[in-house]
Order: sequence, then C-alpha cells, then structure tokens
Amino acid sequence: MRAAFLTGIRELEVREAPDPVVTEGDDVLLQVDAVGVCGSDVHYYTTGRIGCQVVQHPWVCGHEPSATVLEVGADVTGLAPGQRVAVEPAISCMACDQCLAGRPHTCRKLRFISCPGERPGAFSERIVMPARNCYPIPDDLSAAEGAVMEPLSIGLYAARLASVRPGAKVAILGSGPIGLCVLLALRAETDCTVYATDRLDPRLAVARQCGADWTGNPDSQDVVAAITDAEPGLLDVVFECAGEQDTLDQGLHLLKPGGTLMMIGIPEVDRVSFAIDLLRRKELRLQNVRRQCECVAPAIALAASGQVDVSPLITHRFPLDDAKAAFDLAADYRDGVVKAVVEMGTSERSAP
Repeated sequence: MRAAFLTGIRELEVREAPDPVVTEGDDVLLQVDAVGVCGSDVHYYTTGRIGCQVVQHPWVCGHEPSATVLEVGADVTGLAPGQRVAVEPAISCMACDQCLAGRPHTCRKLRFISCPGERPGAFSERIVMPARNCYPIPDDLSAAEGAVMEPLSIGLYAARLASVRPGAKVAILGSGPIGLCVLLALRAETDCTVYATDRLDPRLAVARQCGADWTGNPDSQDVVAAITDAEPGLLDVVFECAGEQDTLDQGLHLLKPGGTLMMIGIPEVDRVSFAIDLLRRKELRLQNVRRQCECVAPAIALAASGQVDVSPLITHRFPLDDAKAAFDLAADYRDGVVKAVVEMGTSERSAP
C-alpha cells in the first residue's frame, strides 16, 4: 500500500509501506477513504514536534479518517466488510483508573494514531483499528464529511463540558475547524449568543454561515472593545481555539466574574502566561479540553439528522499524491482554507 510519510521539516513523500494485517480478535482492517489535515498534523509538519512529542522521521501522521471496513477479527460484532465508518483515533486501554472513571480520553496507557512513538497515522491506504474505535456513518454522509466527525466530536465535547446555559453570551476565539465545530455544536444544542473572531476573513465568512451572531478580525479592529461595547456585562464562556497568547489574553478580558475560559487550541510554545490579577479578581475558571470523551456517536447523530452541516468547513480536497500540497496549503493558511481533506480514492485535486 501507499502512505504519506513526513521525512523532514516541511518535507512529505508518498511511499510504499507494508500492508497492515488483522492480528487481534477485536481488530478491524480499514480501507481509508478520506483524512482531514488537522492543525496538529501541521505542527508536526512545520516544527517536527508538539511539546514533548517529537517526530522521528520518517513518520505517518493523520488522525481524522473515514474508512470502509475490509476485514474484521474473530471477536468483532456489529461491523462487517463494506460498512463505512468514522474513526476515533485514540486507543484507550479500558482498564486503568481513568478509563474505569469514564475518562478514556485521558487513559494512562492511551495510544493515539499519528502521535510520535505511539501508532502511525491514517495518511495511508489501509489501517488497522480496534472495533470499538469504528463508528458507522450513514450512506448520505460523504467520506470527507465522515472525516470531519473527529473534530466535530471535539467541538461537541467542549460545548458540553462548558455547560453553556440557554441565553448565555459566548465567544469563540479562532474560527478554524475546531472553533467552527464548537460553533456548530452550540447552535445545535444551545440557544446562546456567539461572538467569533479570526485573523482570516474567509474563515469569518464560514463562521457567519455556521451561525455566528457577530464576527470580528483582531488585525483590523479591537475585538475586545467591540464585544465589550455590545456586551457591557461581558461573557459567560470563552472558547480559546487558536492556541495563541493573544487570544488567551483576550479571553480573560472578555469574561465576566465567574466566567470560564475553555482552552482548546494547541500552542506551539511550551509555556503560556496569564494575568493573575484578572484571574484572581474575577475568580475565573480555566478548563483545558483534551480532545473528546464519548462524543463521536453523538456527533455523527447530529450530522445524520441534519442538525449540523459540516460541509461549509470542507474547502479543499486533494488526492493522496498531492498530500504535500494539502499540508502546505493548511500550514500557510492560503486560499481561504478551513479544512483540507485528502481523499484516497481520487486522482485529481477538486473543489468541495
């Protein structure tokens, strides 16, 4: 089979790789149909690391696949060859204290596909995953839309973890794929006012299409002043989805006393800072978001029911042979990109 290997900083090659095989009773062999290019993939591509996770080249990344079942292990029930699935990339042990406490996403022995030193990723024609990580998707959901179920599950988990009440005032700082997935989840489940920001105007246009009540670009206006003018009492929840010091600072200024800062974005730096005076005087809550917990199936249900439409997020599609072009596009934020998807079964780049 073929796979896209990171071979150096901003270097990617499509090479032949060994075919994966079913070895365990709960294994499922998958033909990968589509894979989304995530911001964490881009971090590995442009810097070779995320925190302590350092790529040893060559390495296959990618953790947002949709796929078709080719073969199932002897113990697998509920899945059969030909079935289309979205894939949860985090493989939990289901036996440690975290898993038994209902926190498989913080499993002590978690193995994450595409994470250096754990398991190779999904930018390959075939992968093997445990059956419990494979979630059936309906026929009317495209392969590219199936790939977006992974980030949508994160957005849904963050929205639910924040416990946003009806009538709440909320900001999403960073309207990339994760921020937009938070927005879609909020719109599906909560009646609240949403302010969205981003430094790229095309992404703000998508945010408006997805239901944002107000959008602003911090490069062309003082978004904190504008939102404060509209909401003198300030905001209940801020979802920080950019992983930048500037947006973390903006979040603290925008929150009312007792408000919550949801930290979803992944910073490229090892340390960030907070204005302790603001945190203390306002008694603000800081909540990190570690991917998702038991939200893949609910995310698929929202998409299947029509309550959520992820198609506006899919702005670019590439064949596997052009995976490097997909990574360069996402890394450089060119051409209004929101979500670039590599579609394994295609031979030509196409518009959504």
